[in-house]
Amino acid sequence: MTIVIPVRAASHPYDVAIGDGLIDDCATWIMPWLKRPQVTVVMDQTVADMQGPRLLQNLANGGISSRLIIVPPGEASKSFAGLSDLSDQLLALQLERSDVLIAFGGGVVGDLAGFAAAIYKRGIDFIQMPTTLLAQVDSSVGGKTAIDTPRGKNLIGAFHQPRLVLADLTVLNTLPDREMVCGYAEVIKYGLLGDRAFFDWLEANGAKVLSRDPDALAYAVRRCVEMKAAIVEVDERDSAGRALLNLGHTFGHAVEAETDFGEGLKHGEAVGLGCALAFRFSQRLGYCSGQDAERSARAIAAAGLPTRLSEIDGGPFAADALIRHMAQDKKASGGALTFVLTRAIGEAFVAHGVDPGRLRAFLLEEGAVQ
Repeated sequence: MTIVIPVRAASHPYDVAIGDGLIDDCATWIMPWLKRPQVTVVMDQTVADMQGPRLLQNLANGGISSRLIIVPPGEASKSFAGLSDLSDQLLALQLERSDVLIAFGGGVVGDLAGFAAAIYKRGIDFIQMPTTLLAQVDSSVGGKTAIDTPRGKNLIGAFHQPRLVLADLTVLNTLPDREMVCGYAEVIKYGLLGDRAFFDWLEANGAKVLSRDPDALAYAVRRCVEMKAAIVEVDERDSAGRALLNLGHTFGHAVEAETDFGEGLKHGEAVGLGCALAFRFSQRLGYCSGQDAERSARAIAAAGLPTRLSEIDGGPFAADALIRHMAQDKKASGGALTFVLTRAIGEAFVAHGVDPGRLRAFLLEEGAVQ
């Protein structure tokens, strides 16, 4: 069964379709958005090997011709160099402003291709076809597109909503277990930030999600997309409540930057770590009970995600270096540190003007060094 969730973004509404076999029927979904029966598909080599022929054949079966652009796999493609190379290839193909780009891949491809679509000839339409759990539950929905720089993650980008999101759950059958765990970090984040009942469900059913039980997986993806759609509808451009979706990301992005965005620490792993740190920091500041901080960390660890800085290769990490990265966070305002913190599981809030001294003391307690 296919579930369709509307995203009523202010710039334009669109649908997120979730189900099995959507790639096999992709032309039916995509054709209404085309001025001419032609698309350009961006994917990385890993996805091209696993799922590329299936997508291209089904596009052709539906009367849609396709041009393929393959980018290198990994976070390094989300860079100025990667954006420049992709943009040059789009120009060489002479895409028109009425043409449509398809981002077929995980969060890296979605962010990179989406940003390229946002700036190519001042903006062309694109469609997200996410192939990882992380992308299906989070990065493909909401219109955030970006690249990384040495100074931080996702600092250069644009809001550019897709015309359609097709989340085919069958592609997750070939996803490596580590990538499933990374995606699960974003899944549990939704329960931690705004739905305690969903968190309770994940405590009981998380192993089923990770083992790709069809019913459990479909429910988890649907619930995450429902929550994100509701937040995006009221705050498309991250000016208020949408910041809650960044629970764990301020801590996580800082550690990612300190590890040079390498494969030793993937984004989902950093988010899992960041959520555990956010709960413990909330406890230190007196917002959250120790019981909820411990419970959240147990659930994160049970999925195979890190919860302590000491578990990350590349440490020990300097507290001041981490704080410098946090000061570059997109939520920072007026030169003050801003964090998503919690009062309880399911009750996140945005905390402005966090005291750098208390943050530094917390990081030192957590194993950072002077």
